[in-house]
Amino acid sequence: MAIEQHLVRVLLLVLLSLLPSTTNAENYRNMSLGFSLTTQQNNSWWTSPSGDFAFGFQQIEKDGFLLAIWFNKIAERSIVWYANGQKLVGKGSKVELTSDGQFWLKDPNGQQIWNPNNEVAHVALLDTGNLVLVNQRSVIKWQSFDHPTDTILPGQILLEESDSPRLVSRYLENNFTSGRFHFHLRRDGNLVLYTQHFPLDSNNSPYWSTQALCLSQGERWSKNWTVSSITPSNICLRITGDQGSGACGFNSYCTHDEAKECHCPNGYSFIDPNDVMKGCKQDFASQGCDEAFPETHLFDMYEMQNTEWPKSEYEYYQSVDEYWCRQNCLEDCFCAAATFKGGECWKMKQPLSNGRLDSSVGGKTLIKMRKNNSTLKPDILPIKSHSSNSKLIIIGSVLLSTWVLLNLILACLAAFRNSKVRKPSQFIIGMSMNLTSYTHEELSKATNGFRQVLGHGAFATVYKGKISGVEEKFIAVKKIDTKLSGRDEEFKAEMNAIGQTNHRNLVQLIGFCDEGEHKLLVYEFMSNGSLANFLFGAQRPRWYQRKEMALEIARGLSYLHDECRTRIIHCDIKPQNILLDHDYTARISDFGLAKLLKLDQTRTATAVRGTKGYVAPEWFRNIPVSVKVDVYSYGILLLELISCKNNFHVVNAESDDLIILADLAYDSFKDGDVRALVEDEVEALDDIKKVERYVMTALWCIQEDPSLRPTMKKVSLMLQGSVDVPIPPDPTSS
Repeated sequence: MAIEQHLVRVLLLVLLSLLPSTTNAENYRNMSLGFSLTTQQNNSWWTSPSGDFAFGFQQIEKDGFLLAIWFNKIAERSIVWYANGQKLVGKGSKVELTSDGQFWLKDPNGQQIWNPNNEVAHVALLDTGNLVLVNQRSVIKWQSFDHPTDTILPGQILLEESDSPRLVSRYLENNFTSGRFHFHLRRDGNLVLYTQHFPLDSNNSPYWSTQALCLSQGERWSKNWTVSSITPSNICLRITGDQGSGACGFNSYCTHDEAKECHCPNGYSFIDPNDVMKGCKQDFASQGCDEAFPETHLFDMYEMQNTEWPKSEYEYYQSVDEYWCRQNCLEDCFCAAATFKGGECWKMKQPLSNGRLDSSVGGKTLIKMRKNNSTLKPDILPIKSHSSNSKLIIIGSVLLSTWVLLNLILACLAAFRNSKVRKPSQFIIGMSMNLTSYTHEELSKATNGFRQVLGHGAFATVYKGKISGVEEKFIAVKKIDTKLSGRDEEFKAEMNAIGQTNHRNLVQLIGFCDEGEHKLLVYEFMSNGSLANFLFGAQRPRWYQRKEMALEIARGLSYLHDECRTRIIHCDIKPQNILLDHDYTARISDFGLAKLLKLDQTRTATAVRGTKGYVAPEWFRNIPVSVKVDVYSYGILLLELISCKNNFHVVNAESDDLIILADLAYDSFKDGDVRALVEDEVEALDDIKKVERYVMTALWCIQEDPSLRPTMKKVSLMLQGSVDVPIPPDPTSS
């Protein structure tokens, strides 16, 4: 687009002739009592003393006028302020200062539609571009500088206590209704840029902020617009909301080359070409969901490189190839598109939101389209003759009777078989758990032959499935590899550990299968994948989400350590073993390495368990371990939640230099600058006291001496601010 339509630009424009030399009364050019302007006058405006600014009616449409202030000495006559709540008025409208001191705007019918103040002696347009209403004592009763629209002028001040301490973008270049972008002065003096959800009326969090805005001084400038800086440099990448459409409308995508542009993918077109923010509509018939007549063959996937629609996904898979991702979307009638990147697949349904195309995105998006815009439906069966129908009725009756008899026999056989198969193993009987016992055949059917892989572990693979009951629901089926030695013990350990728990921050075990070599566990399905994928993906998660997840995981561990009938040491706390449900609530999973303690037992002797980087030092000292090994692992995880960085991460790809996150955290804390851990993340910087408390808590958790580590119950209180967090020592010196 020729002009950026939606972005509030911070324009550092200092025009020498616009800088006010004085503000004395001699700079006023007064509009006295009885003065008026109408849209029908040849010169329907009033200029400032220097002629730099004009106030009056500017024609926007054939019969639409805007009461505004504009630059009068440049060809564009750029509008810098407008009245009447951005509404256009018709031909014949009038603004006047009446003999009794009323300053108002009237429509062609003489109806008053805008009146900023009464008791006005005169009105003046200053050389600053400020329209002022002055009473008989020369006191300014009202001024346009206190009511900015989409532009701030040299000398104009945004006051936090004013009625409108913000700038709001226009909807379109010649549509002066409020747009989506806001430039706001907060109570703490911070200037921020944020967007409104579209078409909703709530606000996103700021995507840019600054503590101060400085204007250059002492230089001469020509009377031309010059863009000094645009913030942010690429609006397409900065705006990604959980609600609303993003920088462009739904089902569209954003590109940025000097200015933002919105586009529709192939097979889609703009709902309104004159208002691209309304988004794009699908130009072909949607895929039907009738299982009797699948339409997969009628559709194909159109490839778009370096394009994504984040926050539109409803299913996520990892360790898959592009062909699998493509076919899975084609076979799913709800799937409108799929993004594939580095072995990961995100399935998306309409409306697609936050679309953007940029070389930094990587990967590709596959858009589902109907082949040749086909609208083919299943063939209709031809009508047979009457005699043929009679024969068919007789044959059909015989077949129906046979079919009913066979089904009765099969049902009896199935009932007899289930009564034998569903006898649980001896160790399960003793646990008295309220779990469903499944056959291997049932789980094979539920997972479509163990086809859709959710994840792999060292000793097990997890598949997605769907079971029917009162209502259909998705499940995650963990298949233990019994060919490896000791896997039967892992199966029993996980059953014993998770089977007796019930907490909102633990993944719930629904059932099991124990048929000889077939060892399977059935869990509730977590639709938003693992914390690892959420935390270390291309898009940095919001701070408020991360700090809430930290508290949820702490509560889950506190329950395992202190509130279960049998205390449980998880032994493998890491981001891959934290799953996120549909509300992004954190749930602890994978209890295959868990160790149970007796009621009066605090330590246990066992072989090293866990994952490198998260394993507590005492594992390697041939001494009994306690619940404090989980506290150590949690401390590392907490640092990862704070920083969105892996425990070990490369800082120089050429030299493979590694930074250990625990060392970086302590050095940053010791230097009094924990900001280094959250970098330039505005939301976290605004909450820096809590960031510091979280860092201090994490440093206590990773103390080398287990006795110095707090319990998980105390960790929860420390995170909430319910107890003080002392200054932590160097974790390696204890």
